[in-house]
Amino acid sequence: MRKTISIKNAPAPVGSYSQAVLVENTLYLSGQIAINPFDGEFKTESIETETHQVMKNILALLDAADMEIENLVKCSIFLDNMDNFSVVDSIYSSYFNTEFPARETVEVSKLPKGVRVEISGIAIK
Repeated sequence: MRKTISIKNAPAPVGSYSQAVLVENTLYLSGQIAINPFDGEFKTESIETETHQVMKNILALLDAADMEIENLVKCSIFLDNMDNFSVVDSIYSSYFNTEFPARETVEVSKLPKGVRVEISGIAIK
């Protein structure tokens, strides 16, 4: 069973991909960037603002699949500058109440639309 998750309260894709895909009990979340889904504006005032918006977008996708943050088992964080690691890590970790998912964080040369952070994930019911 494969179901595409597309919802109003997560930003529309900026390319040819789905916001998320549910296969049986596993949800694959595409990389989320700091787009406010309600007005389409980029929330890039600071790395803190970007990271919070990314996490809100992830929460919205999880909610659409009837999941919560605790269902995340794997995340990938992409940063345009590893100097932002500690700030992003602190904000990211504040969204979890229990154990953290497996994760890697990598620095990349460029991200879509000039954002500084992108996070993708895998969640299981």
